[in-house]
Amino acid sequence: MLQTAGAEAIDHPGGNLLAHLQRVSALLSSWGARPALVSAGLCHAFYGTDGFPAALLPLDRRGELVQAIGEEAEALVYFYASCNRKASYRTLAADDAEFTDRFTGRRTRPTGHQRRDFAELTAANELDIAMGSPEIRGRYGPALLELFTRWRHLLSEPAWEHCRNVLG
Repeated sequence: MLQTAGAEAIDHPGGNLLAHLQRVSALLSSWGARPALVSAGLCHAFYGTDGFPAALLPLDRRGELVQAIGEEAEALVYFYASCNRKASYRTLAADDAEFTDRFTGRRTRPTGHQRRDFAELTAANELDIAMGSPEIRGRYGPALLELFTRWRHLLSEPAWEHCRNVLG
């Protein structure tokens, strides 16, 4: 499905989008993430993101991704893709965090489980980019380390250790 959607032809830091998605999924797997989160890592850019607008599938075709990876994994992909980062990142660590959907503008209070999945996927995504580009790591590494330090309690021990190794 990723190849059919053209992920291999889309430039992305560290090569192409397909290679990035595969690395993010592998990284999540190496941290011991459950299968739905690993699948979400492989597909996290299907609807584009706040930081990477290229979408592989329009939102009105979400059912196709559900069929390919299952409801739980697709819901994680949508949640990740829908994040309005400017509005949501600063409070994500709080129990009463407010999450703003960039597609609808709707504000919700995600569960602790949703916030942990989101933090883990975000860490895998950003660490893959930072590992592939010393320039990006130099420019954004300190801010990412500060963000992941705030989110520390949301990250698994392997994810946190990886953050410290790459960004610290």
